[in-house]
Amino acid sequence: MITKEAEMTAAPTPLVDRPVGRRVVRPDRRRAWDEVPRPHIYLPLGLYLLFTLVPFYWMLLFAFRPTGSSSLVPWPLTLEHFDKVWNERSFALFFKNSLIVGALSMLLTTVVALAGGYALARFDFRIKRGFLLVLLCSQFIPGALMLVPLFQIFANLRMINSLGSVIVAEAVFQLPLSMILISGFIKNVPYSLEEAAWVDGCGRFRAFCAVVLPLLRPGLIAVGSFAFVHSWNHFLFALMFLSDQGKQTIPVGLATLMGADSVDLGALAAGGVIAALPVVLVFAFIQRWLVTGFSAGAVKG
Repeated sequence: MITKEAEMTAAPTPLVDRPVGRRVVRPDRRRAWDEVPRPHIYLPLGLYLLFTLVPFYWMLLFAFRPTGSSSLVPWPLTLEHFDKVWNERSFALFFKNSLIVGALSMLLTTVVALAGGYALARFDFRIKRGFLLVLLCSQFIPGALMLVPLFQIFANLRMINSLGSVIVAEAVFQLPLSMILISGFIKNVPYSLEEAAWVDGCGRFRAFCAVVLPLLRPGLIAVGSFAFVHSWNHFLFALMFLSDQGKQTIPVGLATLMGADSVDLGALAAGGVIAALPVVLVFAFIQRWLVTGFSAGAVKG
Protein backbone atom coordinates (compact mmCIF):
# COMPACT_ATOMS: atom_id res chain seq x y z
CA MET A 1 0.00 0.00 0.00
CA ILE A 2 1.38 3.38 -1.01
CA THR A 3 1.78 5.79 1.86
CA LYS A 4 1.09 9.53 1.72
CA GLU A 5 4.82 10.31 1.98
CA ALA A 6 5.56 8.15 -1.07
CA GLU A 7 2.88 9.95 -3.08
CA MET A 8 4.40 13.34 -2.23
CA THR A 9 7.95 12.28 -3.15
CA ALA A 10 6.96 10.55 -6.37
CA ALA A 11 8.33 11.98 -9.64
CA PRO A 12 5.90 14.16 -11.58
CA THR A 13 4.18 12.57 -14.50
CA PRO A 14 5.78 13.73 -17.80
CA LEU A 15 3.69 15.77 -20.23
CA VAL A 16 2.33 13.68 -23.04
CA ASP A 17 0.43 14.49 -26.19
CA ARG A 18 -3.29 14.61 -25.59
CA PRO A 19 -5.51 13.78 -28.51
CA VAL A 20 -8.25 16.34 -29.11
CA GLY A 21 -10.58 14.99 -31.75
CA ARG A 22 -8.32 14.07 -34.63
CA ARG A 23 -5.52 16.45 -33.68
CA VAL A 24 -2.74 16.07 -31.15
CA VAL A 25 -2.10 19.06 -28.91
CA ARG A 26 1.37 19.48 -27.47
CA PRO A 27 1.07 21.65 -24.37
CA ASP A 28 4.78 22.46 -24.33
CA ARG A 29 5.03 23.59 -27.93
CA ARG A 30 3.30 26.25 -30.03
CA ARG A 31 2.04 25.41 -33.46
CA ALA A 32 4.71 25.73 -36.13
CA TRP A 33 2.63 27.92 -38.39
CA ASP A 34 1.98 30.41 -35.57
CA GLU A 35 5.64 31.51 -35.58
CA VAL A 36 6.43 33.09 -38.94
CA PRO A 37 10.13 33.91 -39.35
CA ARG A 38 10.73 37.63 -39.01
CA PRO A 39 12.57 37.96 -42.35
CA HIS A 40 9.42 36.72 -44.07
CA ILE A 41 7.56 39.69 -42.58
CA TYR A 42 10.12 42.47 -42.59
CA LEU A 43 11.57 41.84 -46.05
CA PRO A 44 8.31 42.41 -48.00
CA LEU A 45 7.44 45.37 -45.77
CA GLY A 46 10.88 46.86 -46.31
CA LEU A 47 10.61 46.48 -50.08
CA TYR A 48 7.16 48.06 -50.04
CA LEU A 49 8.37 51.00 -47.95
CA LEU A 50 11.34 51.46 -50.25
CA PHE A 51 9.10 51.44 -53.30
CA THR A 52 6.74 53.95 -51.63
CA LEU A 53 9.16 56.33 -49.91
CA VAL A 54 11.83 56.73 -52.61
CA PRO A 55 9.57 58.88 -54.85
CA PHE A 56 8.72 61.07 -51.85
CA TYR A 57 12.40 61.50 -51.05
CA TRP A 58 13.11 62.35 -54.68
CA MET A 59 10.40 65.00 -54.61
CA LEU A 60 11.73 66.48 -51.36
CA LEU A 61 15.26 66.41 -52.80
CA PHE A 62 14.34 68.53 -55.81
CA ALA A 63 12.11 70.81 -53.73
CA PHE A 64 14.77 71.74 -51.13
CA ARG A 65 17.92 71.41 -53.23
CA PRO A 66 19.41 74.59 -54.74
CA THR A 67 19.05 75.11 -58.47
CA GLY A 68 21.91 73.55 -60.44
CA SER A 69 22.97 71.19 -57.65
CA SER A 70 23.34 67.47 -58.39
CA SER A 71 23.80 66.28 -54.81
CA LEU A 72 21.72 63.37 -53.52
CA VAL A 73 21.39 65.16 -50.18
CA PRO A 74 19.37 68.43 -50.09
CA TRP A 75 22.06 70.50 -48.42
CA PRO A 76 22.18 73.44 -48.03
CA LEU A 77 18.41 73.66 -47.76
CA THR A 78 16.71 76.34 -49.80
CA LEU A 79 13.14 77.60 -50.06
CA GLU A 80 13.58 79.40 -53.38
CA HIS A 81 11.40 76.91 -55.24
CA PHE A 82 8.57 77.29 -52.71
CA ASP A 83 8.81 81.08 -52.92
CA LYS A 84 8.66 80.87 -56.71
CA VAL A 85 5.55 78.69 -56.96
CA TRP A 86 3.74 80.35 -54.04
CA ASN A 87 4.23 83.95 -55.15
CA GLU A 88 5.17 83.96 -58.83
CA ARG A 89 3.04 81.01 -60.04
CA SER A 90 -0.07 81.94 -57.97
CA PHE A 91 -0.07 78.77 -55.89
CA ALA A 92 -1.44 80.71 -52.92
CA LEU A 93 -4.60 81.36 -54.95
CA PHE A 94 -4.70 77.77 -56.24
CA PHE A 95 -4.39 76.51 -52.66
CA LYS A 96 -7.33 78.64 -51.52
CA ASN A 97 -9.49 77.48 -54.43
CA SER A 98 -8.68 73.83 -53.72
CA LEU A 99 -9.59 74.29 -50.05
CA ILE A 100 -12.96 75.81 -51.00
CA VAL A 101 -13.73 73.03 -53.49
CA GLY A 102 -12.59 70.28 -51.14
CA ALA A 103 -14.41 71.56 -48.05
CA LEU A 104 -17.72 72.37 -49.75
CA SER A 105 -17.82 69.18 -51.83
CA MET A 106 -17.04 67.19 -48.67
CA LEU A 107 -19.87 68.93 -46.79
CA LEU A 108 -22.36 68.49 -49.65
CA THR A 109 -21.43 64.85 -50.19
CA THR A 110 -21.65 63.98 -46.50
CA VAL A 111 -25.03 65.67 -45.90
CA VAL A 112 -26.74 64.19 -48.97
CA ALA A 113 -25.17 60.75 -48.47
CA LEU A 114 -26.28 60.79 -44.83
CA ALA A 115 -29.90 61.37 -45.82
CA GLY A 116 -29.79 58.79 -48.60
CA GLY A 117 -27.92 56.25 -46.51
CA TYR A 118 -30.49 56.54 -43.72
CA ALA A 119 -33.30 55.90 -46.18
CA LEU A 120 -31.53 52.82 -47.56
CA ALA A 121 -30.80 51.48 -44.08
CA ARG A 122 -34.12 52.11 -42.34
CA PHE A 123 -36.83 51.98 -45.04
CA ASP A 124 -37.98 49.23 -47.37
CA PHE A 125 -39.43 50.13 -50.76
CA ARG A 126 -40.04 48.26 -53.99
CA ILE A 127 -37.14 49.54 -56.04
CA LYS A 128 -34.59 49.38 -53.23
CA ARG A 129 -32.56 46.52 -54.74
CA GLY A 130 -32.67 48.08 -58.18
CA PHE A 131 -31.63 51.43 -56.77
CA LEU A 132 -28.64 49.86 -55.01
CA LEU A 133 -27.70 48.11 -58.24
CA VAL A 134 -27.80 51.41 -60.11
CA LEU A 135 -25.61 53.02 -57.45
CA LEU A 136 -23.04 50.24 -57.79
CA CYS A 137 -23.09 50.32 -61.59
CA SER A 138 -22.59 54.09 -61.61
CA GLN A 139 -19.12 53.52 -60.17
CA PHE A 140 -18.08 51.96 -63.47
CA ILE A 141 -18.87 55.12 -65.46
CA PRO A 142 -15.71 57.19 -66.01
CA GLY A 143 -15.88 60.90 -65.35
CA ALA A 144 -14.61 61.75 -68.85
CA LEU A 145 -17.73 60.14 -70.33
CA MET A 146 -19.96 62.64 -68.51
CA LEU A 147 -18.02 65.78 -69.39
CA VAL A 148 -20.15 66.81 -72.38
CA PRO A 149 -23.58 66.47 -70.69
CA LEU A 150 -22.27 68.08 -67.51
CA PHE A 151 -20.79 70.96 -69.50
CA GLN A 152 -24.12 71.54 -71.26
CA ILE A 153 -26.03 71.45 -67.97
CA PHE A 154 -23.67 73.90 -66.27
CA ALA A 155 -23.68 76.14 -69.34
CA ASN A 156 -27.50 76.34 -69.27
CA LEU A 157 -27.30 77.12 -65.55
CA ARG A 158 -24.55 79.70 -66.22
CA MET A 159 -22.19 77.93 -63.83
CA ILE A 160 -19.24 77.54 -66.21
CA ASN A 161 -16.07 79.18 -64.89
CA SER A 162 -17.31 79.09 -61.30
CA LEU A 163 -16.17 76.94 -58.41
CA GLY A 164 -19.78 75.86 -57.89
CA SER A 165 -19.72 73.71 -61.03
CA VAL A 166 -16.67 71.79 -59.81
CA ILE A 167 -18.16 71.40 -56.32
CA VAL A 168 -21.44 69.98 -57.64
CA ALA A 169 -19.69 67.65 -60.12
CA GLU A 170 -17.33 66.30 -57.45
CA ALA A 171 -20.20 65.73 -55.01
CA VAL A 172 -22.35 63.96 -57.62
CA PHE A 173 -19.61 61.51 -58.56
CA GLN A 174 -18.78 60.72 -54.93
CA LEU A 175 -22.37 60.29 -53.73
CA PRO A 176 -23.03 56.66 -54.79
CA LEU A 177 -20.14 55.10 -52.88
CA SER A 178 -20.57 57.46 -49.93
CA MET A 179 -24.28 56.61 -49.69
CA ILE A 180 -23.58 52.87 -49.70
CA LEU A 181 -20.91 53.22 -47.02
CA ILE A 182 -23.06 55.36 -44.72
CA SER A 183 -26.00 52.98 -45.08
CA GLY A 184 -23.72 50.21 -43.81
CA PHE A 185 -22.71 52.34 -40.83
CA ILE A 186 -26.35 53.11 -39.98
CA LYS A 187 -27.32 49.41 -40.12
CA ASN A 188 -24.82 48.76 -37.33
CA VAL A 189 -26.72 51.13 -35.01
CA PRO A 190 -29.44 49.10 -33.23
CA TYR A 191 -32.91 50.10 -34.32
CA SER A 192 -34.10 49.66 -30.73
CA LEU A 193 -32.21 52.82 -29.74
CA GLU A 194 -34.34 54.91 -32.06
CA GLU A 195 -37.50 53.17 -30.88
CA ALA A 196 -36.58 53.98 -27.26
CA ALA A 197 -36.17 57.64 -28.23
CA TRP A 198 -39.58 57.61 -29.91
CA VAL A 199 -41.12 56.21 -26.75
CA ASP A 200 -39.55 59.09 -24.81
CA GLY A 201 -41.32 61.57 -27.09
CA CYS A 202 -38.71 62.28 -29.78
CA GLY A 203 -39.67 62.52 -33.40
CA ARG A 204 -37.75 60.66 -36.09
CA PHE A 205 -35.50 63.58 -36.95
CA ARG A 206 -34.75 64.43 -33.32
CA ALA A 207 -34.10 60.77 -32.49
CA PHE A 208 -31.73 60.57 -35.44
CA CYS A 209 -29.80 63.67 -34.36
CA ALA A 210 -29.67 62.72 -30.67
CA VAL A 211 -29.11 58.96 -30.89
CA VAL A 212 -27.87 57.83 -34.30
CA LEU A 213 -25.74 60.75 -35.44
CA PRO A 214 -23.27 60.71 -32.50
CA LEU A 215 -22.64 56.99 -33.13
CA LEU A 216 -21.86 57.66 -36.79
CA ARG A 217 -18.90 59.94 -36.13
CA PRO A 218 -16.18 57.44 -37.23
CA GLY A 219 -18.11 56.62 -40.40
CA LEU A 220 -18.77 60.25 -41.24
CA ILE A 221 -15.11 61.11 -40.74
CA ALA A 222 -14.09 58.24 -43.04
CA VAL A 223 -16.52 59.22 -45.80
CA GLY A 224 -15.84 62.94 -45.46
CA SER A 225 -12.07 62.52 -45.54
CA PHE A 226 -12.17 60.49 -48.72
CA ALA A 227 -14.54 63.01 -50.31
CA PHE A 228 -12.14 65.82 -49.43
CA VAL A 229 -9.07 63.99 -50.72
CA HIS A 230 -10.81 63.02 -53.96
CA SER A 231 -11.89 66.61 -54.60
CA TRP A 232 -8.46 67.93 -53.67
CA ASN A 233 -6.66 65.66 -56.12
CA HIS A 234 -9.14 65.66 -59.00
CA PHE A 235 -7.85 67.27 -62.18
CA LEU A 236 -10.41 66.76 -64.93
CA PHE A 237 -13.42 68.77 -63.74
CA ALA A 238 -11.35 71.80 -62.75
CA LEU A 239 -9.59 71.75 -66.12
CA MET A 240 -12.79 71.57 -68.16
CA PHE A 241 -15.17 73.79 -66.18
CA LEU A 242 -12.76 76.57 -65.10
CA SER A 243 -11.19 78.79 -67.75
CA ASP A 244 -10.11 81.71 -65.57
CA GLN A 245 -6.60 81.16 -64.21
CA GLY A 246 -7.57 82.87 -60.97
CA LYS A 247 -10.10 80.10 -60.27
CA GLN A 248 -7.90 77.10 -61.01
CA THR A 249 -7.09 74.48 -58.40
CA ILE A 250 -3.75 72.97 -57.40
CA PRO A 251 -3.81 69.94 -59.79
CA VAL A 252 -4.31 72.28 -62.75
CA GLY A 253 -1.68 74.62 -61.34
CA LEU A 254 0.81 71.75 -61.26
CA ALA A 255 0.09 71.05 -64.92
CA THR A 256 0.95 74.67 -65.81
CA LEU A 257 4.47 74.14 -64.43
CA MET A 258 5.25 71.67 -67.21
CA GLY A 259 6.06 73.46 -70.42
CA ALA A 260 6.20 72.04 -73.93
CA ASP A 261 10.00 72.18 -74.15
CA SER A 262 11.23 72.30 -70.55
CA VAL A 263 10.16 71.49 -67.02
CA ASP A 264 11.25 73.34 -63.89
CA LEU A 265 11.82 70.28 -61.69
CA GLY A 266 12.47 72.32 -58.55
CA ALA A 267 9.26 74.32 -58.89
CA LEU A 268 7.29 71.20 -59.84
CA ALA A 269 8.59 69.31 -56.80
CA ALA A 270 7.81 72.24 -54.49
CA GLY A 271 4.30 72.38 -55.90
CA GLY A 272 3.95 68.65 -55.29
CA VAL A 273 4.97 69.08 -51.65
CA ILE A 274 2.40 71.85 -51.21
CA ALA A 275 -0.29 69.69 -52.83
CA ALA A 276 0.56 66.60 -50.74
CA LEU A 277 0.89 68.34 -47.37
CA PRO A 278 -2.87 68.84 -46.61
CA VAL A 279 -3.66 65.23 -47.56
CA VAL A 280 -0.89 63.89 -45.31
CA LEU A 281 -2.08 66.06 -42.41
CA VAL A 282 -5.71 64.98 -42.87
CA PHE A 283 -4.87 61.28 -42.73
CA ALA A 284 -2.41 61.77 -39.88
CA PHE A 285 -5.09 63.35 -37.67
CA ILE A 286 -8.03 61.11 -38.60
CA GLN A 287 -6.38 57.70 -38.97
CA ARG A 288 -7.83 56.44 -35.68
CA TRP A 289 -11.41 57.28 -36.68
CA LEU A 290 -10.73 56.16 -40.25
CA VAL A 291 -9.89 52.58 -39.29
CA THR A 292 -12.77 52.44 -36.81
CA GLY A 293 -15.21 53.78 -39.38
CA PHE A 294 -14.36 51.37 -42.16
CA SER A 295 -14.25 48.37 -39.84
CA ALA A 296 -17.71 49.31 -38.58
CA GLY A 297 -19.14 49.83 -42.05
CA ALA A 298 -17.77 46.55 -43.35
CA VAL A 299 -19.88 44.39 -41.01
CA LYS A 300 -23.23 45.00 -42.66
CA GLY A 301 -23.99 46.38 -46.08
